[in-house]
Amino acid sequence: MAQDVTILGAGVAGLTAALALARRGFVVTVLEQADAIREVGAGLQISPNAAVVLRALGLGDALDAARGRAEALRLCDGLTGETVLAMDLIRLRPEQGYHFLHRADLIGMLERAARAAGVEIRLLQRIEAVDLAGARPRLLTAQGAEIEVGLLIGADGLHSRVRAALNGVEKPFFTGQVAWRALVPEAPGAAPVAEVHMGPGRHLVSYPLRGGQLRNIVAVEERNRWVEEGWSLRDDPMEMRLAFEQFSPRVRGWLERVEDVYLWGLFRHPVAAQWHRILPHGAAAILGDAAHPTLPFLAQGAAMGIEDAWTLAAHLAQAPAAKALPQWQAARRPRCARIVAAANGNARAYHLAGPLRGMAHLGLKLGSALRPGFALSRFDWLYGHDVTRA
Repeated sequence: MAQDVTILGAGVAGLTAALALARRGFVVTVLEQADAIREVGAGLQISPNAAVVLRALGLGDALDAARGRAEALRLCDGLTGETVLAMDLIRLRPEQGYHFLHRADLIGMLERAARAAGVEIRLLQRIEAVDLAGARPRLLTAQGAEIEVGLLIGADGLHSRVRAALNGVEKPFFTGQVAWRALVPEAPGAAPVAEVHMGPGRHLVSYPLRGGQLRNIVAVEERNRWVEEGWSLRDDPMEMRLAFEQFSPRVRGWLERVEDVYLWGLFRHPVAAQWHRILPHGAAAILGDAAHPTLPFLAQGAAMGIEDAWTLAAHLAQAPAAKALPQWQAARRPRCARIVAAANGNARAYHLAGPLRGMAHLGLKLGSALRPGFALSRFDWLYGHDVTRA
C-alpha cells in the first residue's frame, strides 16, 4: 500500500517534494495557508545542481521555455561600473545550465506537474501548532480542527511550525544588513547576464527575467537600524536610491525605474540540529528554509530546497521512515551547512572597503587573467553536485 505523506507549505521546496514523492508512488497531500498558489514578484537563480533535479522530474521543457538560460556572471566595481571579474558560463561550463526564473513561473510549473502526478493541494489550511508528543503528528488549524497524519514534512519556511516542534523555539540574530527587492521593465534584448555591483558596505545583484521582459534587482545595505524579517514590508524607492547614490550610472538608471520595492531584514538562523523525529506510528521531518535558512549571497535557498526534495523522496522510497530519515539527515546536513557558511562569506567579500577592497579587486582581475576558469572552479563542489546520480 502506498504511504500517505502530508506536506506543509506549497513553496518551491514543498511542491518539489510533493512531485518527487508522487513520482515514486506516495500519496501526497499539500496543505497551504494561502487562498491560492501564488508568489510575490521576485526572481531567483536556478544553478546547475538544482536544474538537474528539475530535469530529472520531467520539467526540462518547461525550464527551457522560460527563456532564462544564463550566459555569464559579472562582478563589477559598484562605484565605477568597471568589470572586476567576468565568467563566461556557456564557454567555461557548457554542460551545465544556469537559469534565471521568475519565482511565480517556477511555482507554476511545479504546481502543474504535482497536480498531474496526483498530488492533492488543499488551500486555506493555516496550521497554528504542530504536536509531536503523541503516536502520530497532530496539526491544529486556525479553525480549531485537529488533524492526525502519518508522515509529516514541514516545508513551511523561515518560521516553520514543524521546526519549532522538533527543535524548540530559536531566536535568530539580525546581521546588520537589510535587502530591497524590486522588478522593473527591461528594454528588449537584455543580455542574460547576472551582475553583482560591489561597494563599501553594500552591493546590488541584477539579472533579466522572462527572456528580457523584466529586470530583477536585489540590493543589500549594512545598517544598524533593525528591520523585520519577511518579504512583505513595502519601502519608499527613494530610500534605495539614496543608499546607492554613489554607484555607477548603470545601477542608478535601474533604480530610477523602480516604482514598487520591498524591504526586509537579513537574519542569520542556525542550521537546525534536528531535521526529523520518529514517532510510534508516524514521523515528521523538515526541509528547505525550515531546516537551513541561508542568507541570499550565493543564490542557493531555492536550490537547496530542490535538492532536499529529491534526496528525501529517494531515501523514503528505499527504506521505512524510521531508517530513511536519519540517513537522509546525515547525508544532507553537512552539505547544507557548508553552503550556508559559503553564503555568509560572500556577504563579507562583497562589502569590502578601503585598501582591502582595492587589493581584493586586483587579485580577482589578475587571477581571472591567468586562470579564466579558476573563480568558477572554486564552486565545483556546489554547482557540479548532482543528487540525481548519488
